[in-house]
Amino acid sequence: MRFSTRAIHAGQSADAATGATIVPLYQTSTFTQSGPGEHLGYEYSRSGNPTRTALETCLAALEEAPYGSAFASGLAAETAVLSLLAPGDHIVANEDLYGGTVRLLERVFVPLGIETTYVDGTDAGALEAAVRPTTRMLWIETPSNPLLHLTDIAAAADLAHAHEAMLVVDNTFATPFLQRPLDLGADLVVHSTTKYLGGHSDAVGGAVVTHDASLHERIRFYQNAAGSVPGIFDAWLTLRGIKTLAVRMREHETNAHAVAAMLATSPQVETVYYPGLPSHPGHELAQRQMSGFGGMVSARLRGGLPAADRFLRALRVFSLAESLGGVESLACHPASMTHVSLPEADRERRGISGGLVRLSVGIEDVGDLLDDLRVALHAAASA
Repeated sequence: MRFSTRAIHAGQSADAATGATIVPLYQTSTFTQSGPGEHLGYEYSRSGNPTRTALETCLAALEEAPYGSAFASGLAAETAVLSLLAPGDHIVANEDLYGGTVRLLERVFVPLGIETTYVDGTDAGALEAAVRPTTRMLWIETPSNPLLHLTDIAAAADLAHAHEAMLVVDNTFATPFLQRPLDLGADLVVHSTTKYLGGHSDAVGGAVVTHDASLHERIRFYQNAAGSVPGIFDAWLTLRGIKTLAVRMREHETNAHAVAAMLATSPQVETVYYPGLPSHPGHELAQRQMSGFGGMVSARLRGGLPAADRFLRALRVFSLAESLGGVESLACHPASMTHVSLPEADRERRGISGGLVRLSVGIEDVGDLLDDLRVALHAAASA
């Protein structure tokens, strides 16, 4: 089956008990057994639930993989992957990462004896130079959050495997509709399903997908042992959202390209970060490893923080909010929102300065989005 068909049908056959076309919401914590240890495949919803099974089957199918696991959040999914490591192990990661991921690595896993080195993920030489004898994992976001840098996934996979390490790719921004890292050599893919996969800003969740049966077994053990599973209603909402992923991503990209092109002509904008623009340093790589450029656009405004503040306060169609990937357009100020947990010096070094804004371009009428941005840019320019 092709992508759009898998999104609607994978793991979602008619309910055997009732014939319900849509996967039922099995809102139960436990399952009745005919005798001790005699059950129909489910015994307790932390260990397994038919609604979650349907979601996990679909998530795996989207990445063209046999194994998928759903989690309570994107960070819960990341924690499950990081649980594969042991004290003394080392990670190499691209430095432009979601702030919550950096917080997890630094505040939770460094005290456990797992250290991360952050480098420019666009520089293959820098990635290789950071590898140590104890490196067990390469961790990359591509496109990255919030600067939309791209890392060559196939090259990163070759590097990781040459050093007997795993390659983990956060595919949240691209989604499996636009990019499938496992096909390019990645060992594990993580998602915040809260974002584009759910697509409606109404459910929190995460996912880990892999081709590797042994890695899957270890991830599943952690999922059950740590209890980091999604609630059944969140799983059901995510599954419902996935059905329209292909349609939404096409519209997100169309609108984002128009937004990026308009911002690139504004004298109030210093730099536009969007892989779909030929001016983007990763444009050619995006054409090779992605089938589209996505719905995220970041821009650095002239005038720094004061200009960004005026810009964000003037928006009316874009909402100032955390998160991304919903049908509605959202604007974010990474330095004070998604990446505020990073020390200021680290933010500045990574390029997350006061003038940077991140736009999750929704699927509203593009004319309304462009009008809203023009008004906000005018406000930004008014001292």
